[in-house]
Formats: sequence, structure tokens, C-alpha cells
Amino acid sequence: MPRGQKSKLRAREKRRQAREDNQAMENVLDTAADGEESTSSFSPHSEDPTASPPQDSQSVPCTSTSEAADEGASYQGKESPSSRKGNSIIERWQKGPLSKKVVVLVHYLLYKYQVKEPVTKAEILRNIIQMYKNQFPEILRKASEHLELIFGLDVKEVDPIRHTYVLVNKLESSYSGKISDDIGVPKTGILMTVLGVIFSNDNCAKEEQVWEVLNMMGLYAGRKHFIFGEPKKLLTIDLVKQKYLEYRQVPNSDPPCYEFLWGSQAYAETSKMKVLEFLAKIHDSDPSAFPRCLEEAVKEEEERAQARAQARARNTSAASTCSKAPSSF
Repeated sequence: MPRGQKSKLRAREKRRQAREDNQAMENVLDTAADGEESTSSFSPHSEDPTASPPQDSQSVPCTSTSEAADEGASYQGKESPSSRKGNSIIERWQKGPLSKKVVVLVHYLLYKYQVKEPVTKAEILRNIIQMYKNQFPEILRKASEHLELIFGLDVKEVDPIRHTYVLVNKLESSYSGKISDDIGVPKTGILMTVLGVIFSNDNCAKEEQVWEVLNMMGLYAGRKHFIFGEPKKLLTIDLVKQKYLEYRQVPNSDPPCYEFLWGSQAYAETSKMKVLEFLAKIHDSDPSAFPRCLEEAVKEEEERAQARAQARARNTSAASTCSKAPSSF
């Protein structure tokens, strides 16, 4: 092919790619404009109107709340000695002049996740960061915190030479994260948050305790969220149907109150230690700040290790028995 034709084809391909990138960016920016307030309303001190409860509906059927001790209380926004190591990550998200860039980058990375495409540092600089190139590490770090703690997605660098990134679900690969058919964004972050509330409240959390935390994230029962859909349906129907949560009426409660427990899939796909680490990260702390939970998580890890060892011993014994059995012809 003549050199001139090759140049024309390359130029045409660049123009086509630029048009696709521009269209994608328009979609991302539209979504970010619609949802920026909701995404950044995770802080309990936000003055954002989207972070205030709806006027015409109650978040939960019960209005009384029994405060949990030590870790449980601190997780619901009440400071305890174990949580005084510093401000939580969620309280820092809205501070600083780069918060809008962080929000747009979060939406851009979610878009790339949904279309199953990796993203390079060059793309982020060109499409998102622009004049803030020197702040790239900080913007990416804050966006990664959003994605981990709200959506349960980790940002992984898969090519350190080209600086290529992908989003990876925090739960095991058997969990698709696509609980809702109409929204393909993983719900792992909400699930891990609710599992943390349950774990920090002696493995059984009343519904109002769960909603206290979710309200801090800008999620309210009866109010559709631009990313997660209707939160109460997600918690009480979708995640229950998927067996990640149990949702049951508190015995002898009148009027009826409800509570959440871990479901069988939660036990199968994650662990108390993983949930504790997630909980500690929300508080910008470490698992040792939650001594009761840490003790329980360590005990579970030991029991799981013992169960695996026993299973291996049984398999070895069964294989040995089979090899010693006489052959019949």
C-alpha cells in the first residue's frame, strides 16, 4: 500500500477513535454532573441536599435504635477510643480543590469497567486530568478510595510500563457483582459495608443500624440512587435472593422490626477478616482498632485453616485406601 494511503488510513483511524473518546467522555460527564453530589455525599458532615433524608418517607419501619458497644458504636458514627487514630477516609473525600476531577475519574473508570476496557495513564491525563497532570497520583489515589469503599472495586496496574489499569471486584471471582439487570455496576461496596455493620453488632444488625450507615453514604430506602437503583430492594430482595444477606423479622416485635445477618454466600465468598480489613479502611485505621472483631476474625481464620487441613488429610487417606485396594479382573 502506498505511503500516502497508509497515512490517510492512520489519520482516519485516529479521528474515529477521537470521536468515540469524545462521545464516551460526554456520557461520563453527563453522568458525573447528574450524580456528582450523590457520589461525594459519603461524608456524614456533608451539607449536600442529596445527603439529607427524604421528607415524605421513613428510612426504616422502626425508629428506636439500640446503640452497639465499642466498635459497633464507632462504626455508626459515634467516636470511641479505638477510632481516634485520625479522621476517616470518608470525611476527607470532599476536601480539596481536586474533588471534581476525582468524581469525574470515578465515573470514567466505572464506564471503562462496564465496557470491559482497560485504561491507561495517558488516557486519564488526556481525558480527565488535563492541566492537573502534577496531581495525577493524588487524584488517582482518591478515586481508588471511592471505588474501593463505595463500589468494592480495586484499581490494579496490570502494565507498569504503559501504566495500564483495570478494575477488579474485591469478592471472589465466583461473585459477578451484577445483581441488578439494569445497572451493571458491582454492589460489592454496599455489601461489604452492610456485612461490616452486621459483624460489628455481634453478627446481627437491626435494620435501622444498617440504614444509619447507608444514609451517611447518601443511600435511602425508597429513593432511587443513580448508580445502585432502589437501595431497599437491593438489600432486602436482591442480596437476599443471592444469599449474601438474611433479612428476618425480630421475634415478638410489635410493631414489626427487622434485622440482617450474613447469608451463606457471604460466608462462602468472603471472611470476617476481609470484612474487618474493609471496615478498618473506612475508618482509616487497622483491624487492631476493633479488638472484639479481630479476636473473632482470627478465631474464624484458625477454624478455616483447621478445616482445610482435615479435608486434605481425609483426601490423602481416601487416596491411600484406593491405591491399596486389590484389583479385580
